[in-house]
Amino acid sequence: MAVRIRLKKMGRTHRPFFRVCAMDSRTARDGRVIEQLGTYDPMVADVDARAVLNGERIKHWLGVGAQPTRKVGTLIKKYGAEGTHLEAQAAALAKLSTRRADSIEGARKAAAAVEMPKAVPEPTEEEKAKAAEGEAAADAPAEGEAAAAPADDAAKTEEAKTDAPAEEAKAEEAPKEEAKAEAKEEAPAEEAAEEKSE
Repeated sequence: MAVRIRLKKMGRTHRPFFRVCAMDSRTARDGRVIEQLGTYDPMVADVDARAVLNGERIKHWLGVGAQPTRKVGTLIKKYGAEGTHLEAQAAALAKLSTRRADSIEGARKAAAAVEMPKAVPEPTEEEKAKAAEGEAAADAPAEGEAAAAPADDAAKTEEAKTDAPAEEAKAEEAPKEEAKAEAKEEAPAEEAAEEKSE
């Protein structure tokens, strides 16, 4: 099996991100990985902070015969275990981490400045007792009205039953009238067709 050290594309549209991976040369670009060896983010503004590699593992894979691609070979020369840009990379990563820490601190300060709604204190037992008495008094008249409501509902349903047969009769007559109207419309059309054929 020929092992290659190459970039595996991740991320999304217009926001690429790559993993530096040891892969079988026959697998697809984004296929199965043997081992992940680092990352490469081309969208980072500082050029020296774009690549972060595991130099020891890359050295191991190169020792057992893995071949890097052209782009990965350049990254290894610059940022590998004995890279030429290691000091610049360390400074860029420190600068990036302080910038991120500053933005996180700013977000915390902004969150602390926002006033959260205050919690409503729990009512005391005396207040609960007064509220329960008020609800009981409000429920008593409602029960009297509830007894009168079923009588009203019964009267309405009886009226609906007496009206229903008349409505059904009207509904049966309507389709008959529509059929007669259609027959009248078809008759002149048939007569016109007979006149044309003669």
